[in-house]
Amino acid sequence: MTKVDESENNGIAKKTSGEQPYKLSYSVGVAENKNSKFRKTMEDVHTYVENFASRLDWGYFGVFDGHAGNQASKWCGSHLHSLLQKKIMENERRDVREVLDESFTYADEHINSSLGGNSGCTAAVGILRWEVPDSVPSELIELDQHKRMLYTANVGDTRIVLCRNGHSVRLTYDHKASDTLEMQRVEAAGGLIMRSRVNGMLAVTRSLGDKFFDSLVVGNPFTTSVEITTTDQFLIIACDGLWDVVEDQEACDMIKKIGDANEAAKTLVRMALEKGTTDNVTVMVVVFDSNP
Repeated sequence: MTKVDESENNGIAKKTSGEQPYKLSYSVGVAENKNSKFRKTMEDVHTYVENFASRLDWGYFGVFDGHAGNQASKWCGSHLHSLLQKKIMENERRDVREVLDESFTYADEHINSSLGGNSGCTAAVGILRWEVPDSVPSELIELDQHKRMLYTANVGDTRIVLCRNGHSVRLTYDHKASDTLEMQRVEAAGGLIMRSRVNGMLAVTRSLGDKFFDSLVVGNPFTTSVEITTTDQFLIIACDGLWDVVEDQEACDMIKKIGDANEAAKTLVRMALEKGTTDNVTVMVVVFDSNP
C-alpha cells in the first residue's frame, strides 16, 4: 500500500475565528500528496471559507491545479474568494453564475498582466449559500422556505462531483484539447490541436493564466447551479490527479459510507496513488448535513 505523505500543505483554509454557537450544515475535509515518485514540486492549492461573505452557514470551496509554476494557483488560492465575496456583496440578488464568470475572467486577465512567468492553473470553485424565493416578502419568510443552493464554476479538468442518492452527478466540464467542442473553439481562434494538446503543448483549453497561449486558452468557466436537498450526501472537488485514474461513480462508492470528511478525502488520495496517478493529488470533500 502506498503511504500518503501529508506533511506538505499548500492549502489555505479560511475559518471564522472564535467559538461558534451553532453547527454548520456541512463539514470540509482535505487531503493532498505531492506524489514525489513522479513530481518534484507541489503546484496544487486549495482554499475553503466557512461562513463565506460573513453569512451564516454559507461556504466557499476551491481547488486550483497549477502548471508551469505555482504563481497562478497560489494567487487564486489567496485572492479569488475575496474577489467573489466583494462582487456578491455588491448585489446579492445577482445570479452567482454571472459573478463567477466575471471573477474568473478578471483573474485570468490579472494573472496574465501582473504575475511574472507563464504559469497557469485549472480551477474548480463551489459557493454554497441559503436563499429565499424572490416572490416571498421578507417579513413573511419562514425558516423552511430557505433553499440551500450550490453554484459551481470550472476551467480545465479540475472536477466537481456531487453524490446524489448514491449516484455521481458531474457539475463541471472537462476543458481538454481532446474535446470536440473545445477543439473547434481553439482552431477558430487560430490555434492548432496536435497530440491532443493546444499547439502541441497544453492539454487543457481553458485555465487562469497561461499568457503564452493568449486567446487560445481562455478563462471563461463552465457554470452550474443546483439546489442541495436531503438526497445529496457529499461533494468531491479534486484535480485530475484523482480523475485521471478514478471514475466519478467509483469515487462516490469508495467514500459513501465514510462520515468523516477528512477521512474520506484521505481515502480518495490513497486510492489515486495506489492506482498509479503520475500527478499531484488534491481532494476536497464537503459532507452535507441531511437535516440542516
